[in-house]
Amino acid sequence: MAEDYIKNIVKNARNAANKLRHMKPEDKTICLPILRDKLQSDKNNILLANRQDKENAAKLVQSGNLSASLFKRLDLEDGDKFDSMLQGITDIDNLPDPTGKITYACRLDEGLELYRVTCPVGVLLVIFEARPEVAVNITALALKSGNAAILKGGTESRLSLAALYSSIRSALAKTNIPPTAIQLVETREEISALLSQDKYIDLVIPRGSNSLVRHIQSNTRIPVLGHADGLCSVYVDKDADLQKAVRVVVDSKINYPAACNAAETLLIDRSILSTHFPTIANALAQAKVELHCDAEALSSLSNQENPYFKSCEEKDFDTEFLDLRIAVRTVDNVEEAIAHINEHGSKHTDAIVTENEETARSFMQGVDAAGVYWNASTRFADGFRYGFGAEVGVSTNKTHARGPVGLEGLVIYKYQLYGNGHIVSEFGESDQKKKYLHQRISMLEDKDA
Repeated sequence: MAEDYIKNIVKNARNAANKLRHMKPEDKTICLPILRDKLQSDKNNILLANRQDKENAAKLVQSGNLSASLFKRLDLEDGDKFDSMLQGITDIDNLPDPTGKITYACRLDEGLELYRVTCPVGVLLVIFEARPEVAVNITALALKSGNAAILKGGTESRLSLAALYSSIRSALAKTNIPPTAIQLVETREEISALLSQDKYIDLVIPRGSNSLVRHIQSNTRIPVLGHADGLCSVYVDKDADLQKAVRVVVDSKINYPAACNAAETLLIDRSILSTHFPTIANALAQAKVELHCDAEALSSLSNQENPYFKSCEEKDFDTEFLDLRIAVRTVDNVEEAIAHINEHGSKHTDAIVTENEETARSFMQGVDAAGVYWNASTRFADGFRYGFGAEVGVSTNKTHARGPVGLEGLVIYKYQLYGNGHIVSEFGESDQKKKYLHQRISMLEDKDA
């Protein structure tokens, strides 16, 4: 890969990001309805390309070179995925502009005022596998938040991405947004070269397998926002309502098993092994879920012959199955459940089913994860469901963004100081020196970020 080619990509992205910083909100978002309309009119061509990708990917699945979960994520005709992609653009368009918002204002002295103001991150490098609709999600979120984005999808979705990118470019051409605000790259060699461009790229957002994310984290100096695993757990407490437990556990596992927010571990309180667990286990088995149970859990099902009930291995509790399998462990209480999750979980999303508010609050406070839920499916961990319009990904980081990341995760802030010839040497602790006022002031008027 020619170094000049990569430099050209990142410099163009930086120039586009600098121009986006100065654009008014209405000038940035005017492209979103245009983009939606263009994608709608190009739907047949996009789906044709997607079918070709699926035909090629099916051969890779048969040969063992592509997982079934990645294949499922590739499908733009799965359910209402295409329409949801378009609706996401509208939802993002309807959200307020996240830039130029004052989050802190302080008067340091008369005529000396400090403001903390939200602003775009700059240039995003987004690397993802399988899901071609991510290109559209990122485009809408990046432009709304004033960021430029370089997109790299998986080779399995190459034709779908080319069709989507053609629509994106056509939409941008009808606006004042720089055409290089969104760029698509295609080869793995380009990823390695781009990961070295920390002078121009401000944030890397990987969406894909554990190996992909860890490779990126280990091979760049650029900050990385994302998660490597989706090891989510559901804990059924001794005070759980059985009907709620069945609903939450089954939905968490089977609603979309290939998703990172699907449950991979089921923790059962020992005191309800005989009362609750058999019903929950049978409901999962009826949905064709394999239960990899510890000795106690399996023993409580000993009077039932079911091919879906199996013995677990210790590694199962550190495995992201991404299909119809779940690991089951027996615990003594909520404290042991919390300890298990904090040891084996991936800090993504974990849930408790209980009618005991004190127990629930203990769980939600004690579990170290981006999302903690009470009597609700882990599958709710999603930017669209949170009202973000769409998401750039899910972050398990402990930096400026955590959990499903939408518009607010694509802005940072800067401190703006307005003075009138003020100098630091005039301030100090002696009687002759001025003292800082540190008075909080109104944050009604937005500043230019």
